Amino acid sequence: MGFYVRTSLRVGPFRFTLGQAGMAVSTAVPGLRARMGPRGNVVRMGRGTISYRTVAPDRDVVMHDIVSLAPARPSEIVRQLQQAAERRLHWPYVLAALLVAWLVTGRFGLVVVAVGVPFVLWVALRDRAARAVVVMYDVTDEAAWRFDHLVGSFAELQRAHGFWLITASGAITSTHQFKVNAGASRLLHRLNASARLTGPPILVTNVAVPTLTAGSLSVHFLPDRVLVRDGRHVADLAYQHLHAGLEHARFIEAGPVPPDGTVVDFTWRYVNVDGGPDRRFKNNARLPVLQYGRLTLRSHNGLHLVWDASQVALVHAVANALNQSIAARPPVIHS
Repeated sequence: MGFYVRTSLRVGPFRFTLGQAGMAVSTAVPGLRARMGPRGNVVRMGRGTISYRTVAPDRDVVMHDIVSLAPARPSEIVRQLQQAAERRLHWPYVLAALLVAWLVTGRFGLVVVAVGVPFVLWVALRDRAARAVVVMYDVTDEAAWRFDHLVGSFAELQRAHGFWLITASGAITSTHQFKVNAGASRLLHRLNASARLTGPPILVTNVAVPTLTAGSLSVHFLPDRVLVRDGRHVADLAYQHLHAGLEHARFIEAGPVPPDGTVVDFTWRYVNVDGGPDRRFKNNARLPVLQYGRLTLRSHNGLHLVWDASQVALVHAVANALNQSIAARPPVIHS
């Protein structure tokens, strides 16, 4: 599978290895006990079921082993991510103390640095391990094919020269607004966005994670769930709660035109009702109208995100892959 990259992960001084019996945690640092490491999670998918395990490195037994059509305790990983994000880093304080000690010890400063630098590195490794949440996926059968398809569609979406998150929208309601806004029917505020194949920094996993991100907002598509992250706040969403829609959107570009964009018409910065240029304005620029692909993500609990990309075909591939993942889950009946 293209998305399945590793059976072993290193997090700070710890190594997580996935096998048929579950996840093993080891460390090669003398004096560093495994109980200081991050919590690990195992998700096995295939043949229509999802098996979810939470593994604590400070115990020899698996805490949970539940098979269902949805992840057991879907908020467990979110809780771990929230806790990891709130953990304070200690190495900057240790480094600051080392610098102070170097300044006040005079000619013995080099000795202090020689002894202190390895300790700072050790604390940094420990911090990284304490702030990491490990999720190891073992995905087979049709579930593997679906997720591989999703990863491939995001890899293609990365080729788009223009990609944005729509943050606000307002309707044009008067003739004056129509004339001074290039004849548009709506005004949009948008934020530059990107498609990636990496998850949140504190999530360490053995698969590529298709991600849409803009500013502090990011949406991460894991094999078994969708994570929505806004700064330090994280929520998860089952695929069967998600709806992915595709539209063709016409957008008047007043700025740089993406090289891969499709120009379908032209208008004027200041336009008359009949579509011609308003001669009262000097330097009335002629503006291109482009056709973009629009991906809309919705859920019944209030999620609503709109993304525009300069290539319609790339957005169509992502929407198709997402809808295949959604259709493979059992429908949700709302009371």
